[in-house]
Amino acid sequence: MPAKRAFLSTPIFLLTPPFTQLNTPYPATAYLKGFLNTRGIEAAQADLGIDLTLAVFSKQGLIELFAQVDPATEKTANAQRIYRLRHSYIQTIDSLIRFLQGKEPTLAHRIARRSFLPEAGRFAQLDDLAWAFGAMGTQDKAKHLATMYLEDLSDFIQETVDEHFGFSRYAEKLARSANQFDELYAYLQKPPGFIDRKMLHLLEASVQAHQPNLVAFSVPFPGNLFAALRCGQYLKTQHPGIKIAMGGGFPNTELRSLKDPRVFEFIDFITLDDGEAPLEQLLLYIDEKIPATELKRTYLLEGDTIRFFQHGGCRDYKQTETGTPDYTGLPLDAYIQAIEIINPMHSLWSDGRWNKLTMAHGCYWGKCTFCDISLDYIRLYEPVTASLIADRMEALIQQTGNNGFHFVDEAAPPALMRALALEILQRKLIVSWWTNIRFEKSFTRDLCYLLKASGCIGVSGGLEVASDRLLALIDKGITVAQVAKVNKHFTEAGIMVHAYLMYGFPTQTDQETIDSLEMVRQLFATGVLQSAFWHQFTMTAHSPVGLNPDKYQVKAIKPVHIGFADNDVEHEDPTGADHAAYGYGLKKSLLNFMHGNCLDYPLHKWFDFKVPKTSIAPNYIQQVLEEEELPATKPGTKIVFTGELPASEMVIKSKKGQQWELMELHFETSQSTHTIRLQKEEGAWLLATLPQLQIGSGKISTRQEIQISYETAGLPDFELFWDNKPMNTMYKAGLFQF
Repeated sequence: MPAKRAFLSTPIFLLTPPFTQLNTPYPATAYLKGFLNTRGIEAAQADLGIDLTLAVFSKQGLIELFAQVDPATEKTANAQRIYRLRHSYIQTIDSLIRFLQGKEPTLAHRIARRSFLPEAGRFAQLDDLAWAFGAMGTQDKAKHLATMYLEDLSDFIQETVDEHFGFSRYAEKLARSANQFDELYAYLQKPPGFIDRKMLHLLEASVQAHQPNLVAFSVPFPGNLFAALRCGQYLKTQHPGIKIAMGGGFPNTELRSLKDPRVFEFIDFITLDDGEAPLEQLLLYIDEKIPATELKRTYLLEGDTIRFFQHGGCRDYKQTETGTPDYTGLPLDAYIQAIEIINPMHSLWSDGRWNKLTMAHGCYWGKCTFCDISLDYIRLYEPVTASLIADRMEALIQQTGNNGFHFVDEAAPPALMRALALEILQRKLIVSWWTNIRFEKSFTRDLCYLLKASGCIGVSGGLEVASDRLLALIDKGITVAQVAKVNKHFTEAGIMVHAYLMYGFPTQTDQETIDSLEMVRQLFATGVLQSAFWHQFTMTAHSPVGLNPDKYQVKAIKPVHIGFADNDVEHEDPTGADHAAYGYGLKKSLLNFMHGNCLDYPLHKWFDFKVPKTSIAPNYIQQVLEEEELPATKPGTKIVFTGELPASEMVIKSKKGQQWELMELHFETSQSTHTIRLQKEEGAWLLATLPQLQIGSGKISTRQEIQISYETAGLPDFELFWDNKPMNTMYKAGLFQF
């Protein structure tokens, strides 16, 4: 690693503009602060999104909000109701926020009885979901009702004060697919509204507190862009000496062919891709220690010309060199836990304070034709060792006091997940974690049980279009049957599964859309899928489809001039179905499936137009799940024992006047006792062998080594013993093979 540069004099302020998740910090600034720590560079950070949320959704904030509204202005019935109930909202908001922060848990009982909170339009859907409350705890039910309350207020703000307001999506429509900067620019010329003024007041307080020379905005999504530009505009006028930089997911994907110089009226620098090296070079440039030509992946304006500098001699930092994320300065106890959809897996995104980490940079598969595989954040695959990941987990537990982890990988590698699970068990860490995966056949039953033992509670992965023809066209490397089997392994192990679903992929027919829905229905009906989300295919400029649309029989419709964002590409699919027509029916059916409803509902009833009958057999997934799966028999198969050592006793078995001794082994698990009965000699051998298979015994044994030990003891027919009952039930006691 290069020597630390502690001599940089530029105070830096890392800022996430509104809005991202409300339950946990978006990790980019914490990642960058952790990296800067390794370089001896001081940095402050803030999440303006949570700060603004708490400022608006407070007693004083609502008093000011309702004061903005003209009672005489025409409103919808829903907005009129909220306005008339304004004193009730003002009276309850502070207690509700404290409840969602976990600071007033006893309020759940009052909220759950539905006599405490004012209710408006969002509560109308609760009649359809009333059945679910019986299965939910009081806390979760109250969180869901509280979330509806906040959504009602959000709807009111959109209608009366700021049409662009939205949790996680502030002014998103202005930024999404903004090929030209004109609309955004025009909107930025308008005086700041109520929400903007609250945001800028908070920004000013942060500037006064930290006195930065550089403010670096992390802009992960379109819904963060407008706020970043509005903040930049304010800094330019009120603090012209402060330099302003922008990086993150939005510029990385959207601004790779930036041509409109007006952007630099709000921002001084835009960096692309991994931010560590570009940010360090930028600090050196601002400190006048290097010329502009040594900047890395950075836009700036020279005169009226946009220049892009990519210093080839400056390498990126390896993942082992980037340090542990540092959340210092973020108000971890202030984030609010919401439940938008009554589904345990779906709620992981909005409920819980998760420490964010990455197992591997990029995607180890890197072939999906709808994905931005030409960009570095996907293309450059670099895993971190399990021991270093565990070191970072321990450091974050110490730093934050939280034991929950969300690994934000594009797709976590199965082998690394296995190694991490073993490392967690070896260190006896008590953690809960979840991540994004590919539905690889590597996820065997035993591996899933091992992951569960280490604290894995959920996985999400792309099933995309549940059609084998289209999965092959996507180059997904999986089949629907494989996904079903893998989901079964996760579900049986007690790990929740969420699937990303896609419709409208090029050449997808009406028949394939309905068949895909039928596959999804069967996955829910068989219980191997707990949560999912449909999204319509979007052609992106950096994906194989976007780079070569003719190959996929679609026509790209690009504007003549692109001056600003260039990612989403409008397209025509002449051989495919009318994809947009299916959106509502697909999403409505899925919402019901996630709640266990309407799983026997005829598919055509989800649509208000004629659709073909499915060609999928009604028991297709069930038949796939009933197929026999062969055990792992390779000599190099690893074997570990994570359970408690058993108690043993001898029993006498009699048959046709003959008696012989058998050994019973009783394994105590957290929920039950698992008992197996073996021949006396086999039982004695297993009893002596299990301690050698325990994690922490010094090494992990292979099947070949176990077989040699078994045969050295003079025991016959290892395969007959090991691959059949009762030994093939030992996964229930914690004996795993992978």
